[in-house]
Amino acid sequence: MEPLTALQITTRIVIQLWPVWAALALQLGLSFAMQRRLGLYGRLFRSPMGISGLILVMIWVYAAIFAPLIITHDPLTQLSGMKHALPGSPLKAPEGLYPYYILGGDHLARDIFSRVVMGARDVLTIAPAATLVAFMTGITLGLPAGYFGGKLDTFLSFLANLVLAFPVILLFYLLVTPEIQVTGPEIPLWMGKVWRASIPNVMAAVLFLFPVIFLAILWNSRFHTDPKRRNIYLAITLTLGLWAWSGLALNADPLGVWAMKPNLLNVFVAVVFVSAPTVFRIVRGITLDLRARDYIAASQTRGESPWYIMLWEILPNARGPLIVDFCLRIGYTTILLGTLGFFGLGVSPESPDWGSTINAGRKLLSTFPHAAVVPAAALMSLVLGLNLLADALREESLKD
Repeated sequence: MEPLTALQITTRIVIQLWPVWAALALQLGLSFAMQRRLGLYGRLFRSPMGISGLILVMIWVYAAIFAPLIITHDPLTQLSGMKHALPGSPLKAPEGLYPYYILGGDHLARDIFSRVVMGARDVLTIAPAATLVAFMTGITLGLPAGYFGGKLDTFLSFLANLVLAFPVILLFYLLVTPEIQVTGPEIPLWMGKVWRASIPNVMAAVLFLFPVIFLAILWNSRFHTDPKRRNIYLAITLTLGLWAWSGLALNADPLGVWAMKPNLLNVFVAVVFVSAPTVFRIVRGITLDLRARDYIAASQTRGESPWYIMLWEILPNARGPLIVDFCLRIGYTTILLGTLGFFGLGVSPESPDWGSTINAGRKLLSTFPHAAVVPAAALMSLVLGLNLLADALREESLKD
């Protein structure tokens, strides 16, 4: 078989991504039809920048979701004769496999196209989830710090500034190195399970409690006048939340549903720990501004509890800046994950994450640039989409 031309490579990539195009067309069609009823999201479709950013982001989101349907080869499989294969190279012995490496092969003769598509799953699993936990942590601490002020504000602000004063990349190095996982004593848990109280594990045990605390306070403040409904929501939140916490933070889920590998846990905790103080400062600053508004005084006059005012009066009015920062922070986290993978400190070495793929390809950049350029372009396009989306959201939120 002859190698593919540039046009044939592009055509085959477009064909392989058919689930992405189908899902994207459905989403955009429904969104355009109902944009007036979709609030801030619907107003994105008035902005070319917003549409461009949304399309770039959703292409990678759908690629991650439908990755098993899109990939042409197992991302970990090494095929004979395909080491450093150029884009469009035919397999030496197809034997029922997809006959080409569409975007070439890497230094271990693995398919770059399949690895980049599967690598999107790592990025789009860790970055949004870690950012969400960081936001729940920052909001839970930032609201009372800004609303109550005083010694509580001074203490929490000092802790946040202490973390922010530490060099971020050095902090990441310390938290994600494999050696740190073996520090700390082993503590026996239930059903014969043992938990090692290493620094990342202790941090995970603390940080992963904040989403549970946030949701519990949210339901209690909103439905305190309806005890039956409140108790149902609290029971569901505490049951699912503590179940997930036992598996993710302690690796002691009795049913084995919730679990996280040690190296992935290190990366997750590092991202949350570094991002939460910045979110705290943003929320605190917004709360300091909004707590003096008339509608807050009206809520206090009605006798509403402080947490109700914070979560159901102040937080909704702070959603614009927080949504924008959330999108930007996912982009920052994506870059950080790529940086960690580049230095070999990300997820497992065989994982197709983009950072480690770029690092492996850079060694022969002058001879076989495709091995590093393809994942680098994927990383750039996702971050660009997130930045465009954040800018569009910022412009639209200012019109409220």
